[in-house]
Amino acid sequence: MLPHCSLLLFLCVAQLLAASSALPFEQRGFWDFAMDSIDSGGLMAMMRDEEEGSAIEEILPPDVPMCPFGCHCRLRVVQCSDLGLTEVPKNIPQDTKFLDLQNNRITELKEHDFRGLPHLYGLSLRNNQISKVHPRTFIPLKQMQKLYFSKNLLTTIPKNLPASLVEMRIHENRIRNVAAGAFAGLSNMNCIEMGANPIHNSGFEPGAFKGLKLNYLRISEAKLTGVPKDLPESLRELHLDHNQIQAVELEDLSRYKNLYRLGLGFNHIRNIENGSLSYLPQLRELHLDNNRLTHVPRGLPDMKFLQVVYLHSNNIAHVGVDDFCPRGFGMKRTFYNGISLFSNPVNYWEVQPATFRCVSDRLAIQFGNYKK
Repeated sequence: MLPHCSLLLFLCVAQLLAASSALPFEQRGFWDFAMDSIDSGGLMAMMRDEEEGSAIEEILPPDVPMCPFGCHCRLRVVQCSDLGLTEVPKNIPQDTKFLDLQNNRITELKEHDFRGLPHLYGLSLRNNQISKVHPRTFIPLKQMQKLYFSKNLLTTIPKNLPASLVEMRIHENRIRNVAAGAFAGLSNMNCIEMGANPIHNSGFEPGAFKGLKLNYLRISEAKLTGVPKDLPESLRELHLDHNQIQAVELEDLSRYKNLYRLGLGFNHIRNIENGSLSYLPQLRELHLDNNRLTHVPRGLPDMKFLQVVYLHSNNIAHVGVDDFCPRGFGMKRTFYNGISLFSNPVNYWEVQPATFRCVSDRLAIQFGNYKK
């Protein structure tokens, strides 16, 4: 009986010692993350394979791309955001389509940072501290179409951008000058967002936008005092909100016959010269809110396709019966579906109902109360 008890006691102590000898998990390699899902039988099989010379290296060839440490790689998307990185990581898979490096502390882009990424389609560098870009940084990216570079410390447009680029967002930097030919060779570019840069009208050199066929351009929250000259004639949307523009002169809009949306809100505009809007026959939306206008701009009744006019928060004290609609029947191709006049010193009961005879619905008219 005694030998059996001694044997049982020995086995219990051995199990207790085995359990208490376990150490905290320490990652020694990439595949350690998968160990939790392997049962003891699978682990023994792996050990036997290693002893017999058929270890994991034969199952996974050495040329299998690894994901940069701390990043997430899935379906050709490499996400390395919010990691505190100070430089572009190495070992990015060659088949990567989208690389997310936003919200880090990268200060510089070097010549070979994106070498070996011929299939890259989109690159996000938003919210870093980048102030320097090597002239050859983007040379390898022959297929890149989207570049998100906002919230950095750039003072100029990076050189040698890929000819394939379609969309670039470079707002909230420190750009004060756009040199002639800054966008040379970018005939595929469709959209540029470059607001919130401390750039004045004089910061755009003649020929700065030469060769571009943009549909969309935003230069809001800058230091503009007038509509910039020589912007691309192809523009469909132009947003110049939150600047210091004081007037729209006769020739300011003469190049932009294709515009269908014009944003001039939150400026200091007191006057829009009579005839200046006649250059915009395709215009659908006109944003002139939060300015210093004292009357409805002239020429609105002649704009056949205009549907939305924002005039709220100005100093308009009178609205005439012909300020919005033409007198002749059928001259306007589309009815208004939005006219905002609230926060103006005009009393709505003094405006004749016929003033809005070309408005689709009375709910489309917004008057509200005026407060000094």
